[in-house]
Amino acid sequence: MTRRTHAQVVATAEAFADAVRFSAADRDRAGAVPRAEAAQFDDLGLPAITVPAEDGGDGLGARTLAEVIRIIAAADPALAQIPQGHYLAVDILRLLGTSQQRTRILPAVVNGARIAPVLAERGGHHAQDLKTRLVADGTGWRIEGVKYYCTGAITSHWLTASALDPDGRLVLAFVERDTPGVTIDEDWAAMGQRSTVSGTTTLDGVVVDPDLVVPYWTAFERPQLLGARAQLVHASIEAGIAEGALAEAAEFVRTRSRPFFEAVRHGQINAASEDPHILLRFGELATRTRAAIQLLRWAADELENAELAPSDPNTAAHGSIAVAQAKAFASEVAVDVASQIFALTGASGTDRRYDLDRHWRNARTHSVHDPVDWKYHHIGAWELAGVPPPNHGQI
Repeated sequence: MTRRTHAQVVATAEAFADAVRFSAADRDRAGAVPRAEAAQFDDLGLPAITVPAEDGGDGLGARTLAEVIRIIAAADPALAQIPQGHYLAVDILRLLGTSQQRTRILPAVVNGARIAPVLAERGGHHAQDLKTRLVADGTGWRIEGVKYYCTGAITSHWLTASALDPDGRLVLAFVERDTPGVTIDEDWAAMGQRSTVSGTTTLDGVVVDPDLVVPYWTAFERPQLLGARAQLVHASIEAGIAEGALAEAAEFVRTRSRPFFEAVRHGQINAASEDPHILLRFGELATRTRAAIQLLRWAADELENAELAPSDPNTAAHGSIAVAQAKAFASEVAVDVASQIFALTGASGTDRRYDLDRHWRNARTHSVHDPVDWKYHHIGAWELAGVPPPNHGQI
């Protein structure tokens, strides 16, 4: 694979977004696995953008990653979310992977293989209360457990499954998607982000190669930016949702909305796009959307040249806070824009054939991935008292 530049990768993402944009509503209605679109994403080499150049990838950073995800999310945020866990897995291999692990997995990624997260579980006391276990099997291991929110797993080539080892430590096991004992269901039933199909994965005595177990707990024994880079992707999705919703609303107002009869009767306007109240509201929403995009880019720039495990704790804290600001703001903007577009389009915009409500359903569903209030809490503590954010994977 020839190493690509930032501009080349962004152009590839734009071409992919153009190819999938006009069928986004159909995928939302169907809620089916977007196999063709996921395969196209993989075939375009987009899984390899953050793979280090020495491992055959593009070796590009946070700035490129944020732009690629935002561009795709503006077209279809469900497709943009499918590789979220993949980029985290690549980062984990960069930080913690042995030479053998990198050699085994990253060349496959360069050739189009995508890794999916099999991390979250339902029913525990809290999100990190894991029941999945890595159990000894002779000289090797097996993994037992049930996972949910397994975004992208159905169409992936590799899975990265979290579990507790016999000593109660958090590990990640890389297993191939078609390994016996792996079952992935299409039981995702959320109101939004429907074609992520982030359903249940059952790991029933799955054999794990001992050489493909990563000691994930060690990542959080020192300052790290794994969490910030993962959250940057989520911020990009939210900014993209706002951008896509606003663009579709603008096209609707220009081509379908009728002007309010009172304004026409008084000779003030001839089209809905001339209504002073619509202009005001659109101007406000456009400004907030642009602000979310620029805050996202600023946060990405803060991470661009930072190590995944910086030696200076303040570097890690600063990067995490920057991304927290971008994520919290973009989440609020996406939900607001996706709701307010109906004040722009009018009653005709609520017709189900246009599926404009998918923007709000996507924004609202994705925005509760992790609590915005806790992000603002940590931002305030940092700004007021220099208290660093917690050292975990969601900030």
